[in-house]
Amino acid sequence: MSQPITMQAGKLLTPDIPQIPYIQGDGIGPEIWAAARLVFDAAVKKAYAGKRQVDWLPLQAGEAAFADTGKWLPEETVATLKSHLVAIKGPFTTPVGEGHRSINVTLRQMLDLYACYRPVQYFAGTPAPVVHPEYVNIDVFRENTEDIYAGIEAAAGTQEANAWLALLASQNQLSKVRFPNSSAFSIKPVSSEGSRRLVHAAIAHALQHGRHHVTLVHKGNIMKQTEGGFKRWGYQEAQESFADQTFTMAEYNRIQKEEGKAAADQALTAAKHAHKVIVDDIICDNFFQQALLHAENFEVVATMNLNGDYISDALAAQVGGIGIAPGANINYDNGRAIFEATHGTAPQFAGQDKMNPTSLILSGAMLFDYVGWPEAADLIRSGIGNAIKSHHVTVDFATDAKATVLGTHGFGEYVAKNL
Repeated sequence: MSQPITMQAGKLLTPDIPQIPYIQGDGIGPEIWAAARLVFDAAVKKAYAGKRQVDWLPLQAGEAAFADTGKWLPEETVATLKSHLVAIKGPFTTPVGEGHRSINVTLRQMLDLYACYRPVQYFAGTPAPVVHPEYVNIDVFRENTEDIYAGIEAAAGTQEANAWLALLASQNQLSKVRFPNSSAFSIKPVSSEGSRRLVHAAIAHALQHGRHHVTLVHKGNIMKQTEGGFKRWGYQEAQESFADQTFTMAEYNRIQKEEGKAAADQALTAAKHAHKVIVDDIICDNFFQQALLHAENFEVVATMNLNGDYISDALAAQVGGIGIAPGANINYDNGRAIFEATHGTAPQFAGQDKMNPTSLILSGAMLFDYVGWPEAADLIRSGIGNAIKSHHVTVDFATDAKATVLGTHGFGEYVAKNL
């Protein structure tokens, strides 16, 4: 009999037959889910010789839920996600500039899934636009609950916007608004607590997975109190919670100021020899340049919500696009996690059985790692790698005459049969 995954004393407890919720999603969601499930079930069966299996529990959200219930995100779905801790989903439709708010953002905030974790790596044979995509092996940790995505907005000309204008005037800030009468507004909250727990997760991940470099990406040179605060609080978290396991560039700068550059260089070298995690920071626009020129210099990246949205997609483009990029939204404190396809719904291709399901398949591998089934996860990743290497791919990766072009379902079948 299946049971939900639970958490005790900070550790996930996964039964041999866990009940794991899934939401197919909108547009191409049902097609990529069907293909991905073939791979998931085959990997679990092979890894554990039939002694383990997943009881997949369907939930409703998005367009199908709205058609059936009149709600984009039913309360029953949220309640089940809370009680079952771990789930996986396809993409949701989000109207631009009008209509309902992003279901993805709503779920992250309602469940406090504060860390968006997106590992970006290259699979040999994947068509990529850069010369050395293999240099990209970067784990992105994006803060998920704050920043502009908090959704605190006021439309131009509204009572709310006028109230904000009055507030700015009372603080002698109104002159900074170039066109006050036609301006819309959005508030960017960035907190010490939110920043520190995100950086904590990134450093803990680096320590657990043998990564030696965590980079805080920010625009603190311009937004000194919000993004600059993220940088300061990130360094504080490293120094206070991981004092014996990290060496920060803030400490390097302190030593250089007090004792000189030679002493600071010596301390940095000693930290590297001791296999400490080096924590540094970089301005976000410079990060984009350096990630193209010297991607090998980055291992784990921690950043805020908006920066992380751009960064994770840009890095994914370097290794073949978001169609192959997995992702997860996690609260490491209470164990809740939703794994997801990171791309959109592509409604114009729905029902055509041609889109690449790799993003969702690799997100499933992340799920199995998270719940303590790494053998199944490894089979999935090697299966994807072997399919691409042998040129059995969907149309987006079919760049030469060697390719055997498979549909969405056919790709899932091929990977499942050749694990």
